[in-house]
Order: sequence, then C-alpha cells, then structure tokens
Amino acid sequence: MDVFNVISLLGGLAMFLYGMRLMGDSLKENSSGTLRMVLGKVTDNPIKAFLLGVLVTALIQSSTATIVITAGLVSAGLLTLHQSLGIIVGANVGTTVTGQIIRLLDIDASGTSVLRFFQPSTLAPIALIIGVLLIMSKLFKNSKSVGSIAVGFGILFSGLLNMTGAVNNLAGSGIIEKLFAGLGSNPILGYITGAGVAFVLQSSSAAVGILQAFSATGMLAFKSIYAVIVGIYLGDCVTTAIVCSIGAQPDARRVGLVNILLNLGKSALVLIVVTIIHKAGLLDGLWDKTVNSGMIANTNTVFNLAAAAVLLPMLGLFEKLTYKMIKDEPVKESKYKPVVDALNPVFFNTPALALESCYNLLRTVYQTARGNIEKSFGLLRSYDPAVHKEILAEEEEIDSMTDRVSKYMVSFLPHLQIQNHVSILNQYYKVISEFERLGDHAVNISNHAATLKNNGTVFSAAALSELGVLEKVIGKILDETDLAFSKRDIEAAGRIEPLVQVASDLIAVLKRNHLKRMSTGECNVYADSIFSDLMVEFRRIADVCSNVGVATMVRVRPELADHEHLYYESLHSGDDKAFNDAYDKAYKEYFALLKNNGSTEHEKASLPEAAALPAEN
Repeated sequence: MDVFNVISLLGGLAMFLYGMRLMGDSLKENSSGTLRMVLGKVTDNPIKAFLLGVLVTALIQSSTATIVITAGLVSAGLLTLHQSLGIIVGANVGTTVTGQIIRLLDIDASGTSVLRFFQPSTLAPIALIIGVLLIMSKLFKNSKSVGSIAVGFGILFSGLLNMTGAVNNLAGSGIIEKLFAGLGSNPILGYITGAGVAFVLQSSSAAVGILQAFSATGMLAFKSIYAVIVGIYLGDCVTTAIVCSIGAQPDARRVGLVNILLNLGKSALVLIVVTIIHKAGLLDGLWDKTVNSGMIANTNTVFNLAAAAVLLPMLGLFEKLTYKMIKDEPVKESKYKPVVDALNPVFFNTPALALESCYNLLRTVYQTARGNIEKSFGLLRSYDPAVHKEILAEEEEIDSMTDRVSKYMVSFLPHLQIQNHVSILNQYYKVISEFERLGDHAVNISNHAATLKNNGTVFSAAALSELGVLEKVIGKILDETDLAFSKRDIEAAGRIEPLVQVASDLIAVLKRNHLKRMSTGECNVYADSIFSDLMVEFRRIADVCSNVGVATMVRVRPELADHEHLYYESLHSGDDKAFNDAYDKAYKEYFALLKNNGSTEHEKASLPEAAALPAEN
C-alpha cells in the first residue's frame, strides 16, 4: 500500500460521485416537467403510489430527489401525506436500479466480442464520446441535457473502474481483509459504518456502488456486507429528512420523518430475519461466500422488495405515528395558502416545478388584483364599506404573495443552468411588480370612492357614463394582458398597445368634457380633483398592462430586450400597419360608445399627436 493507491482510490471516488450527480441532475432537468404531472396523479391506492415511486426514482436515479419533490407536493397541497407514503416506499426500491447497472462490472466477455460492449471499460468511453458529440453538436432541442446524461454515465463508470483498480492494488496490503472481517463479526458496527458512509455521501446508490467496487478484490463475504447495506438505508434517509424539513410545513416534515421510520422498520426487519435464518442454518451456504458486484446489487434489491411487501400494509400505522410526533402549527389560514406553500425550496433542483409554482402564484396575484380593480369600479357608482374592506384585505394578500415570490425567485436564480429557464424567471420577476401595482391602483380608486362618499359628493350621470366607457377599455386591456401572460400569446400582447393608446385618447377627451361640465355647473367642482386623480389611476393601469405585454414580447423575442423603447417608438411612429389598424378599430368602437352616451363632440387627433409613450414604471 502507498499514497498513490489512496490518491487513485479517492480520485476514482470523486469521479464516481460527480458522474452520478451529473447524470442524476441532467435526468431531473430533462424530465422534471413530467414529474409533477406523474406524481400528481397518485390516488389513495398505495400499490399505484408504490409503483410510481419506483418508476420515478429509476428515472431520475435518486430516491432523495423523489422524496424531496414529494414533500414539496404535499406542502403545496397537491398530494396528501397518505398518498405520499406509497411513493416513499417505492423510491427506496427504485434506488436499487443503480446497483443493478453497476453490476455490469461482473460481465465476463472472454468468450464473445458482443458482451465486451457492455463492459464498463467499453461503455465508459462510448458514453463519453456520445455525450461530448451531443453537447458540441446541438443536434436537437435537448441535445445538451441528453449529452450531459451520457457524460455523467461515462464519468461514473470511469470512476468506478478507477476505484476498482485502486482497491485491487490495496488488496495485497491486508487492510481490506481486516476491515471487512471485523464487520463480519460485528453486524452493529457494519450497520453504523453503512449509515455513516451514506450520510456523508448523501446517496445510498453511491454507498452501495462503493461497496460493489470493493467486491472486486474478492475478499468480501456476505456476512461482512449485509449489515452495511442495511445501515446505508438509514444514513441516506436522514439526509432526506433534513432537506424535507428546511422551511417546510408540518406535512412536508412528516414526509421526511415517515421515510426515517420506514427505513428503521426495514432495517430492524432485515436484521432480525437474517439473524433468525442464519441461526436456523439456512444461510450456511451463503454466509461465508465471497460476494461480487451482482450479488451485492441483488441483496440490496431483495432486501428492499421484501421489506416493501411487509411494510406497505402497515403504512397507516406509520402515518398516525408521524402525526403524534409532529403536531400541526396553529396558524391563521389564508385562502391562498396552497399556492404560496408551493414555493418550496425543495423544487430548486427541478426547475420546471419551481417555475410552475412561480407561474401559479403570479396568476393568482394578477387575478386577485384584477378582481380588486373591478370591485373598485363598482364603488365609484355605489360605495359599500364592506366591499372597500374586502379590497384592502385582498391587497394585504397581494403584498404578502408578492414578497414571498420575489424572495423565492431571487433564491432560485443561482440554481438555474439553462438559459430558457433564466429568461422565464426574468419575465416573472418583471411582471410580479407590475401585477402588484395593479392592486395598488385598485386601492387608490376605492379610496377615492370613499372620499366621494364621505364628502357627500357625486359624479354627474354624464361623468359616470363616460367613466363606464373608459372602464370597458381598461377591462379589454386587462383581458388581453391576462391572455398574453398566461398563454405567452404575443398576438394578445400586440393588441394591448393599441388599446392603451385608445385609453389615453379617451382620458384626454374625458378630462376636456369634465372641464366643460364644471363650467356649466353640471358637475360638482369639489369632485374635480378626484376625477383628475382617477384619470391618472386609469392611465397607470393601462401603462402596467403595456409593460406586461412588452415583457411577454421580450420573452418570445429576446432580441427586443435591449431595445424596448425603440419598440414603442416603432409602434407609435404611424408606420406599423397592424398597430394602426388595431388602433383605428378600437378607436371607432369605444368612441362610438362615448358618442352614443351623449358625450361632447370632439375631434380625433392624428395618430402621432395622440400617441404617447407609456410612463416609465
């Protein structure tokens, strides 16, 4: 034994762990968009949940990731704790797939050239070649992600081969034989060793893989490794429970706790059964037998499958136990709690899920703000203090949700590796402040309505009629804004700006008409300042929607990012036919309504004169 063998062993371990992480992260990145959909379809059938847990974990190569995602879905209210239990058991079985892949080390290709392609010494360079070609060539949309999976696979096996070579060199020193001989005579020590290694590596698959690499020395017996394998289960689930508990709701913490309880139950079950069978003499042919990579993989799989068969009928007991150990927190419930709780940091490693959580909350903020705007319009005609109170209460919710999602997005950004995801998050970060402003304008309008009521001042019938036309335009602008953001519809985004211009023209006409009515005594002079302030609020609502429309345009057409002002100028220059046609159509429609309502005659300004760039926000 010398220092170079140790360096080679540690270097191989580093490659193995990095390859596993790269492959797993790339698999999650490439498939995370389907995870919520798949896991969200779980019913109260524990067998179906178990199978889903197995399949998802086999796909993303990480039981920790599956269970953490499940905890996030439970926290968001998309799954119940009861539904998650089968997934947890399945995840622990699904993670054994990695060991079955690593058993390719045992392939003997001496008799055929075909089998040589399945040996790690051949698979590793092939996977690396394919991966690098895919990353460099960008043959298809997800070429880089698929290439990263292949590279991770190649690095994993390269590291495994390096470890195998290093432990074979160490075999002659007698250290490995003494180490595992001691574990064979003391299963408790083996159990603790397995738990410690898995906890440090934060991966049961990696810990089992290392054990498989050591089996290449031909010095590992079944009696030395079975307790180590069982200990690995506990070490891995402790890490998972810690991750599930960070900033989580009680049910999410229960997911991590039930994983620990299930693995403790599995450990006790396996250790007791193996001890009884061994004492009965039924393991005499296996006890001192030298194990290879395949036998370790099979032992791991059999232990997990047998434990799952025993524990699945007992899931209700484990569920009740977690409720006794983790009490519900007394909190004031908000009707928006589920969508806020979905902003869970556990989704940071599965960006599609985190982005979907952000999207759902942004949609909620927009719909709430729009609802407040519509209520505030109603207050201008018939003031109701109860409705005003509802608006203020909803505004508090809007502010709280905005604060939560803004902080969440800032924390989420460093975890993004794909430019498309960064672009999506940039758009979300821009529009959330705009949506929050919509809520502010609704509050301002409702406060003006309260002032009118308190002062005993009313608008004339003509003023209210004209306000109704302006409200219709604003409503249409809000419709197009909703469609543009929710569907990423650039056509709807393009229809916003002509309507904003028409709203601006209407505001100019309404202000002139209001001034004429005051001069004739038709409108109360004391309402003048409030009417003017309302025109400002309406204009700012339109401006907010304009900004959201442009943010949607930039999301689809990134080249506009640095030229937003020029984009506005091109629209308002009079040379954009689509804009001109949409503007003329909307102008005729809404000014016809204004005329039918008895509005004062006015002269339409030419487009460049009537146009005004949206205010900077």
